[in-house]
Amino acid sequence: MPFGPRPLAGGGMAFSVWAPDADAIALEIVTGTEAHGLTVAESHPMTAEGGGWWRAVVPDAGPGTLYRFRLPDGLAVPDPASRWQPFDVHGPSRVEDPGAFAWRHEDWRGRPWHETVLYELHPGTFSREGTFAGIEARLDHLADLGVTAIELMPVADFPGRWNWGYDGVLLFAPDSTYGTPDDLKRLIDAAHGRGLMVFLDVVYNHFGPEGNYLHCYATSFFDPEVHTPWGAAIDFARPEVRDFYVHNVLFWLEEYRFDGLRFDAVHAIEDSSSEHILDEIARRVRAHFAGSGRHVHLVLENDDNAARFLGPPGARYDAQWNDDYHHIIHHLLTGEAHGYYEDYADDPMDRLARCLTEGFDYQGTASAHRDGAARGTPSADLPVTAFVDFIQNHDQIGNRAVGDRLTALAPDAAVVAALALLLLAPRPPMLFMGEEWSSRQPFLFHVDFGEDLREPVREGRRGEFARFPGFSDPDARARIPDPFARETFTDSRLDWETLEAEDHATRLRWIKGLLETRRTAVTPLLPTLRPVTAERFGARGLRVTWHDQAGPHLVVVMNLGPDPVDPPVPHRPTGPALMAVPDEALAALRNGDPLPPWSVVWARSA
Repeated sequence: MPFGPRPLAGGGMAFSVWAPDADAIALEIVTGTEAHGLTVAESHPMTAEGGGWWRAVVPDAGPGTLYRFRLPDGLAVPDPASRWQPFDVHGPSRVEDPGAFAWRHEDWRGRPWHETVLYELHPGTFSREGTFAGIEARLDHLADLGVTAIELMPVADFPGRWNWGYDGVLLFAPDSTYGTPDDLKRLIDAAHGRGLMVFLDVVYNHFGPEGNYLHCYATSFFDPEVHTPWGAAIDFARPEVRDFYVHNVLFWLEEYRFDGLRFDAVHAIEDSSSEHILDEIARRVRAHFAGSGRHVHLVLENDDNAARFLGPPGARYDAQWNDDYHHIIHHLLTGEAHGYYEDYADDPMDRLARCLTEGFDYQGTASAHRDGAARGTPSADLPVTAFVDFIQNHDQIGNRAVGDRLTALAPDAAVVAALALLLLAPRPPMLFMGEEWSSRQPFLFHVDFGEDLREPVREGRRGEFARFPGFSDPDARARIPDPFARETFTDSRLDWETLEAEDHATRLRWIKGLLETRRTAVTPLLPTLRPVTAERFGARGLRVTWHDQAGPHLVVVMNLGPDPVDPPVPHRPTGPALMAVPDEALAALRNGDPLPPWSVVWARSA
């Protein structure tokens, strides 16, 4: 890795930093603690090596050494490739030994993509402790639940005591509020010991607004001519910038043994290079792990619905979060049609049929929400596993004004039907933490920037909701939880104690049963299911058939509406049922009676 400190064969460390704007730079070795103050123990002038690179060798430096860089104007900055920041983003970096951790499950090679059932969680609010160790303590719950992968929201070092993670500024350093690098490795190792994959959400489209010092000594890291919602775009035309991100990907996959990465909002990555940075990342990752026997998975969030990045598992990017699927289901269950939901309010069942049979709903059609701009590309030729479906996630809860979950917005029968459809469909599903027991705990937007950013962020967030129903009045917007308040953070913690209530315990048992049915009856079919067909009936009725070349087809018949609907006779399943909600839906379907509201029946059929 060209960035960060490297141990030398004869002892000591070589420190490197890309600072093309600096005409001099010094490496400082510091001692002390945050409580008692830090002292400069040594200062070493760094040597210019060409191309903007600076280097210094410190013979007695090693793991545990605290260091920082001193710029000509007197500003002290952390290493942009710091492996750990014990004193947060403004403090010195600490040298870590990347090979010191003793892995217990070195033979772990991951799991094939078609076995993936994701569970997204926020490290700071998943447990009462808000740490990597707190997650580790709940791994038995997750393994028993039946998910096969946990997905951590971003852990890259962010400013302050709490944050969603999407304001990271030191991309190689897990945030110290969650624990040490070894704590994170211990979590991953423990998950592997339980057969669980671990994914990490990474953010490569921007840096957070506080603690990013690259603009002080490497302005060419950014392109001032290209603007994003977060300021000047990252300049991926520069080889050093491309290497920074490619090596960050390999760092997490190799040094921490993550099983996969989820790339946040890649539609906001601007790159006009002959090889797009996403193409280079996929190429380099696949080449790096070729022949290793490891299953390494790459997943995109991409509002552009660009099918070209996706392909068969292990070839390019394995899958993309399917926002279209979420938005359709959310509209069907809640009736909401403001914001981006306006694009899904007409013919939602036809749109759901297209999602279940072809992947994306928007495949080049005009988006009213985007002022008529075309969105998406054809996706029907992609594998059924190329789309991660979900009915809740951190964005779709936390970006609401009061962080309300679907359980607070839709009838319980409707949520049950949506879960039954999601968890048995032959595509990778994802649950958001607490969804397995129908948690009603809000997940609120929370950050902890310095004082100069607080009021602009507060006002900006309130302004976002001015055009949303219920928030046109300034007094209503003033009641939106303050993202900087400690209670906003603590109110977002999962309510594990509610599992003692019978209704939540019942939901948990039901979800476990669904995932066991998925494991035994659906997952083995995924490699051979082709093609998919759909038939509409009534206002909210839909039958989808995944054709199995090796045996009976997989069929789902549903009524995702509040009124009964008469299914045509040919829609009766001819094989064994896998599950039905409500209980009477299966008998109704087989007898040709009206299908009850909010019903889903899964079966095998000739």
